[in-house]
Amino acid sequence: MTQDQALLFGLLGLLFVFLIWGRWRYDLVAFTGLVLALILGLVPVDKAFSGFGHPATVVIALVLVISRGLSNSGVVELVAGYMVDAKRSLFRHIAIMASLAAALSALMNNVAALALLMPVDLQAAKAAKRSAALTLMPLSFASILGGMITLIGTPPNIVVASFREEALGSSFAMFDFAPVGVVSAVAGVLFVAVIGWRLLPKDRVQQGAAEELFALQDYIAELSVPEEAAAIGQSLAELEAEEDDGLQYLGLIRKGQYLPGGARRLPIEAGDVLVIQAGPEAIEKHAGAHGLTLVEERHGAEVLKGKDLELLEAVVPEGASIVGRSALFTPTLQGLGVRLLGLSRQGKRLRQRLRRLQIRAGDILLLLGPADSLPEACQRMGALPLAERGLQVIQRDKAKMAVAIFAAAIILASLGFLYLPVALAAAAVLFVVLKIVPMRELYQSVEWSVIVLLGSMIPIGAALEDSGGTALLAGGILYMTEGAEAWVVLTVLMVVTMTLSDVMNNTATAVIAAPVALDLSQRLEVNADAFLMTVAVAASCAFLTPIGHKNNTLIMGPGGYRFGDYWRMGLPLEILIIGVSVPMILLVWPL
Repeated sequence: MTQDQALLFGLLGLLFVFLIWGRWRYDLVAFTGLVLALILGLVPVDKAFSGFGHPATVVIALVLVISRGLSNSGVVELVAGYMVDAKRSLFRHIAIMASLAAALSALMNNVAALALLMPVDLQAAKAAKRSAALTLMPLSFASILGGMITLIGTPPNIVVASFREEALGSSFAMFDFAPVGVVSAVAGVLFVAVIGWRLLPKDRVQQGAAEELFALQDYIAELSVPEEAAAIGQSLAELEAEEDDGLQYLGLIRKGQYLPGGARRLPIEAGDVLVIQAGPEAIEKHAGAHGLTLVEERHGAEVLKGKDLELLEAVVPEGASIVGRSALFTPTLQGLGVRLLGLSRQGKRLRQRLRRLQIRAGDILLLLGPADSLPEACQRMGALPLAERGLQVIQRDKAKMAVAIFAAAIILASLGFLYLPVALAAAAVLFVVLKIVPMRELYQSVEWSVIVLLGSMIPIGAALEDSGGTALLAGGILYMTEGAEAWVVLTVLMVVTMTLSDVMNNTATAVIAAPVALDLSQRLEVNADAFLMTVAVAASCAFLTPIGHKNNTLIMGPGGYRFGDYWRMGLPLEILIIGVSVPMILLVWPL
């Protein structure tokens, strides 16, 4: 092993540790790794940022913009409206929703597909009075499986296709993934609909689905301000800062007019009525300390009635701008009149000391504010609303136009008339020109953390290949499978890649595993496409943990899942995918 190889393996080892640990965001970890590789001379300076202009990086960014356009035009909403019926049996509901998720994920980013369908599924669960835990995990897994069907369905497919183009001179075509992907997706959808949901822990699936994630009940009250009150002259913010028990002020009522959180800096006057959210004991204690009079404890809906305010639950995805910040960050939304009322983590409501909590991916936030401000509040934080999509402006009159533009781009690219990145770029430009994707949403549509991750990992992966590091990894796998048939080596590669994808980002897994697959095929003197397709399938199949794929993180809070719940359905599903996909790969891409 040369010095460069040793340094690269050491650097990759550190990257794996920090990516699995999750203390820092994966894009920061990857970019730091790239900077270290440059300082150590492992990556040539002239290739330092080559990954950011790589076709795979560009295609992923464009697919995200197009996914936003399909969402804005109401295409998904219209399809879901026809197919979803809460009166159906659980089996039929899961089968239909999972099939719809898989089909949508084949044509748009699978994270976007889940984000669009999750509110629909939650609404159906509430109407049917069943736990959303029964259906959200099948929905997530189906959306992941559907991404394997086409080139643009999931980032690993794009990474593997781009690597093939560089190494062998031509890329995989749009539907080269379909034979293996469709069979795997069908098998997976049948599994989650018939068997998978039955494997979830009973305490999770027996939760009262009709209950709100946040039952406000006694937690909102009105406190009147008498003339002798000690609170006169102080502001809501000052009063709240003195408390340490999760107490929050929602606003005040002055001369019959409700002033929301934006009035938090106004001096309190005699005759004001303060709207407070806290536990019963904290409300009583606070009222006594400041000379306030408890007018009347009320349910949240009664306090908000007639105030043009709404409650909205929103889930925090991985990479959202609010991740890692204290709940104190949310007062910056007061310009919109929006407040954070509560936070749920893995199905547990957290109220006390809310302001001290660091927000994590998968958390559910309970927001209060004007109906027309809540979508912008979610957008600023990078959170996804769990309510029906009525809060957002859907350009339903542009649905047919959006579908036609996207279909034309796919057809032109598939027939070879246009290079795929060019076809997708043209579609993205038309979406912007026709205002299907407004300019203000263009850059927000791109998940920059994934772009930075991929742009950073591609030069490191190339350096590993150039140094002979991938040859060493391939040699290790061959040593483990000495004397075995080529299909056995292929299966081992799939298991190793799947395991890596379960604990670290699937895009990074594909970047590292694709060169190893090529080297293995060359040593065995067999068809390289079979081994590259194996990496594409395996890197996408992250079902054992909530950190392996963003979709698994998204459903953790709304479903009330715990870390150890995923393997119960995920492990047999991964075994099934191995059993189905390996024969299909060997059939479609003979060794």
